[in-house]
Amino acid sequence: MGSVQPVRKIIHVDMDAFYASVEQRDNPELRGKPLAVGGSAARGVVAAASYEARRFGVHSAMPSVTAKRKCPELIFVPPRFDVYKAVSQQIREIFAEYTPLIEPLSLDEAYLDVTENLKGMEIATEIALEIRAKIKEVTGLNASAGISYNKFLAKMASDLNKPNGQAVITPKNGPGFVEALPVKKFHGVGPATAERMKRHGIETGLDLKSKSLAFLQQHFGKSGPYFYGIARGIDERQVRPDRIRKSVGAEDTFVEDIDDLDPAKAELRPLAEKVWRYCEAHSITGKTITVKIKYSDFSQATRSRTVSGSVSDIDMILEIAETLLATVFPFKHPVRLLGITLSSLNTEESEQAPQLALEL
Repeated sequence: MGSVQPVRKIIHVDMDAFYASVEQRDNPELRGKPLAVGGSAARGVVAAASYEARRFGVHSAMPSVTAKRKCPELIFVPPRFDVYKAVSQQIREIFAEYTPLIEPLSLDEAYLDVTENLKGMEIATEIALEIRAKIKEVTGLNASAGISYNKFLAKMASDLNKPNGQAVITPKNGPGFVEALPVKKFHGVGPATAERMKRHGIETGLDLKSKSLAFLQQHFGKSGPYFYGIARGIDERQVRPDRIRKSVGAEDTFVEDIDDLDPAKAELRPLAEKVWRYCEAHSITGKTITVKIKYSDFSQATRSRTVSGSVSDIDMILEIAETLLATVFPFKHPVRLLGITLSSLNTEESEQAPQLALEL
């Protein structure tokens, strides 16, 4: 008889309001107050919001002017990426005491595969409790965790008892949990995809499960098989440590298609901010900027430019991206998605950093 594969034990660890919590830890005067990390200037974007700010509806990637309107008492603090990076490294070292299978998604979250672990611990929930306690002891910060038998469910579980909590989704409960979940809460389903699903009568995991693979492939392209699997609580993706990063990118699908140049250009700024913020946090820069344009008929175009030397700041990314976008105007169809990617990276950590996919 062939050996039975053990059920995988995946933990998704997610720091609570990471950048904002570091600022509150380091400056007692900020504790208990609504705080945004980011620029308060007219064109600034919130990089992170404390839980006190979130109660007012402030969240990351929101324009700073909108955040200030929602919460007039909001305190803006400029980001200190060198500090966040150092804390992230402390957290990674704690993970490494338990497993070499660590897949960081960003400075503040990672997947761990603890099926076989360095401590010989049987129960993944106990490992998660220990890791969270150690993070608190070493950094003074709270982490939440989700424990399950695959990445999708571990990620969903880490949100269930936030902040400073953890949840487990067992193989027995997985399919039922997904059926009851609104698709707009699914990791990997952005607002525009959720809106499109709604038009096809898909609002919950159960609705998604009722659709055939052929239907999902027809309407959602290469994401179809992924959606078909997760609707059944199935996700075979491995925890992949140390993937070599080829590029840093961000993209956004719009709820309504855009057919004019100025509003399309305006959508490039938050993307450029997100890419550059990641570059600053990881001491990365690159030479090639690519703009991706996806039209309402799902056809797409890309335009790239490589600079001599390397990209020096966010304004350079934005200026080149706007120039590249202008080369495809007038648009042959309304635009449903824009993306900015920085590649030809020169970084000390590109050998071992994770691939980045950012959803706004």
